[in-house]
Amino acid sequence: MNHPAERAARAVPTLPLVLGVTDGMLNALTLAGGALFHGDADGLTLLLALRVGIAALVTSTFTMFVADYAERRSSLVRAARQLNLTVRGQLAATNLGRHAFHESLVAMAVAAGASLAGAFLPLALGASLPGPSWTVVPLTVGLLGVFGWLLGGVIAGRRAVWAVAMTVGGIAVTAIGVWLDIA
Repeated sequence: MNHPAERAARAVPTLPLVLGVTDGMLNALTLAGGALFHGDADGLTLLLALRVGIAALVTSTFTMFVADYAERRSSLVRAARQLNLTVRGQLAATNLGRHAFHESLVAMAVAAGASLAGAFLPLALGASLPGPSWTVVPLTVGLLGVFGWLLGGVIAGRRAVWAVAMTVGGIAVTAIGVWLDIA
């Protein structure tokens, strides 16, 4: 019998969740980086957090669905070829193809929600806290490090390596975001 934690872990697809959270936080650092350092005292607002969150949601939604569905359909096409089915796409036109479509919709929804949360929450928290707007950068980079630590544990990896890699990635993306000065 399956343990409830094992069932819960399988219920949420890992790739879209990790992609969404990471993409959201990196979008926040890239798109709002300029406003956090170059903007005036009111550079970081809840409206900016929402705008960045929506941008992350939209790109994540489209990208995750297209990539996931393409991967699932190409697997069905490869399987049909290995089974020597004569009509190209024959296997993809069955219930397996419809299942692939629905699984891709689930992956898309998970990635979209995670990306929105990953982008919006750190910026909204930073906008709500007193002090200079740039304080959201160490907060978000720190959250990336914590996420890396947690991810390392989930995948039985070296937690410290994951935490450091995610932190360094956050710092690098922030530098690019400040240089681009988009928002």
